[in-house]
Amino acid sequence: MRHALLAALALGSVLAPATASAQTAPVAQVIAGTRLDISATGEATRVPDVAIITAGVVTRAASATAALQQNAARMERVRTALKRSGIADRDIQTSNIGLNPEYRYVQDQPPQLTGYTASNQLSVRFRDIAKSGDILDALVAEGANSINGPNLTIDKPDEALDEARTKALGIGRARAELYARSLGMRVVRLLSVSEGGGSYPVPPPMPMMMEARAQAGTKIDPGEQKLSVTLGMVFELR
Repeated sequence: MRHALLAALALGSVLAPATASAQTAPVAQVIAGTRLDISATGEATRVPDVAIITAGVVTRAASATAALQQNAARMERVRTALKRSGIADRDIQTSNIGLNPEYRYVQDQPPQLTGYTASNQLSVRFRDIAKSGDILDALVAEGANSINGPNLTIDKPDEALDEARTKALGIGRARAELYARSLGMRVVRLLSVSEGGGSYPVPPPMPMMMEARAQAGTKIDPGEQKLSVTLGMVFELR
């Protein structure tokens, strides 16, 4: 019985590497004709439907406690204004809170502490770009004195990206046919397709300096954004 068990274990150790090798070995694809590698990019344009803007309050006071207290009171008014404008909780996110000392520098003298600056920034997602300007005016009226943006983006880009993929496939096939005709050959089949990733550019934020009083008629123009997908395609020509 013992000898049979040892024999079975020995046989298993011999067969194990062969089994593993069979599982990991790549399957070679035989090409009888000429291989042609194509890179094709498809594009689609959409009007952005979301604006992301950073809005907040910067306060200065002689003590750190006073600076934070003043900041908290004004930020509460800003949050209330956002809620009153219909901005959902999920579209409001704290992006930065800061407290920094301020010094006065005089030559040949040690720095003198003059007070503290407190800051609190919210990242706000506006899903109705047409109303975002009016909301910004309301925020400034309620005490927001630091506003940056907008970052304009597309909330659900999948449909546009699929359109770009379809265009990339068409461009790749047409390009393969062009090469084949130029070579006096024909396209036999498409061997493989790989996606190199989509390009979804987001414009850099544009700083907006706003006064303590609201500037009537603030407007954001969404324009258009271009989305692209690049595909790698392999054809067989004969």
